[in-house]
Amino acid sequence: MEINDLTPAEQRLRRAFATGATVDFRAQGEENGPERSVRAAVLRALLLNGPREPGEIAALKVVGARVTGLLDLRHAVVDSMIRLVHCRFDEAPRLVGAQLNYVSLRDSELPGLDASHTRIDGGLRLTRCRVGGQVHLSRAQISGALYLDGAEVIATDLTEPVLQLNQVSIDDDLCARGLRTQGLIRLDGASVTGSIDLEDAELNNPGAHVLNAESLDVGANLLGRRLRAYGRIDLRGSRVPGRVDLLRSSLSNPGGTALRASSCVIGELWLREGPRIEGRLNLRRAEVGQLQLEPEMLPDQVRLLDLTYTFLTPHEPAERRLPMLERDDGAFDPHAYEQLTGAYRRIGDDRAARVVQLAKQRRHRGTLPWYGRVWGHLQDAAVGYGFRPLRAAVWLLSLLAVGSITYAGHHPPPLKAGEAPEFNPVFYTLDLLLPVISFGQESAFAPRDWYQTLSYVLIVTGWILATTVVAGVTRTVSRQ
Repeated sequence: MEINDLTPAEQRLRRAFATGATVDFRAQGEENGPERSVRAAVLRALLLNGPREPGEIAALKVVGARVTGLLDLRHAVVDSMIRLVHCRFDEAPRLVGAQLNYVSLRDSELPGLDASHTRIDGGLRLTRCRVGGQVHLSRAQISGALYLDGAEVIATDLTEPVLQLNQVSIDDDLCARGLRTQGLIRLDGASVTGSIDLEDAELNNPGAHVLNAESLDVGANLLGRRLRAYGRIDLRGSRVPGRVDLLRSSLSNPGGTALRASSCVIGELWLREGPRIEGRLNLRRAEVGQLQLEPEMLPDQVRLLDLTYTFLTPHEPAERRLPMLERDDGAFDPHAYEQLTGAYRRIGDDRAARVVQLAKQRRHRGTLPWYGRVWGHLQDAAVGYGFRPLRAAVWLLSLLAVGSITYAGHHPPPLKAGEAPEFNPVFYTLDLLLPVISFGQESAFAPRDWYQTLSYVLIVTGWILATTVVAGVTRTVSRQ
């Protein structure tokens, strides 16, 4: 080593390093006393040129030390394990561009950490660390897992991301259960081979982005049960083949977007059993295999343009799902109604599918000119746009009764006396109502005055209602 005049504490470290033994300073004097203080320059010298003993694996294992000065390992190549747990750092370690083996700073206090562009062949453990500044891991390559369980990262300068993980590559899991942050977390362009676990985490950055994870690539799941996020979560363009699990989570960004998952490809998206989302929910152009969504969690504004999903659970009546489509603040989107209709038909609920299609026609009616809206109201009242064919049958029977009674009291004169068949008011009315079937009555008799007007009304109404009944039957047969 090049450093001379080692303190007793540093001499203990030098002797233990050669064999990889652990040095625990927690029982040595006061926390900030000289008995527990080691210089960062000494740690650097040990890692780069420390003593070795044949047959032993050198490692830096320190517990409960105060590290004074700057631990500068920029662009260094270190093949020894680094384990500095329950330690307190006066300055933020700099590991930029370093090639490291395994690093654990568990339960330590740091003013920050700069490890961008670092390659770590093992894992990086920051479990229960208390960090008072930014953590930079952008473009780092971690062969193992990244552990942030129970960590607390709170920076005073919120102009920069408090946890910068953009373009990071992790070959295992990103474990961050119980993580607490104050500021922005950047995960855009990151790649995690395993899962991201944010269960029980609390992320705070009210009125701004709290998690920016655009184009995130996750190999398994994004877990966020009981997550509390105060700010905007942006997952635009991300790919999660497993679950995005937000069960019992609280998402809040009043006046802005609380969750944006537009253009994402997700296996399952769970939004259940949590309080109502405060802020906008944006799922536009997302592709979701199974959408688990409780109506109670939906905010006032939901954007669903071009959202596709295969299954929608839990099963709810169509009347409880339709408000989701009506809360989209964009233009009328027939695709959203078709998606909901398809979800109901896949589980065999044809009644709910018809309700959705009827709601689609009514919503579309509002986009038509006045004459189209008038005609739409008539179709809706008469036959429910063809989705209530039984209503059309009732109208036909009612008109049949009206026509039969009217013409029974006043027989229309025959066109050719002596050649006309015996008049039958029921079959004469059926001849007027049914556009295809002929009983020989309509062509043989010619009503006059208002009876003739009634015949015209019956003919026109019969065409409309009969066509509607046929269309309803055709839709039923085609679905089967």
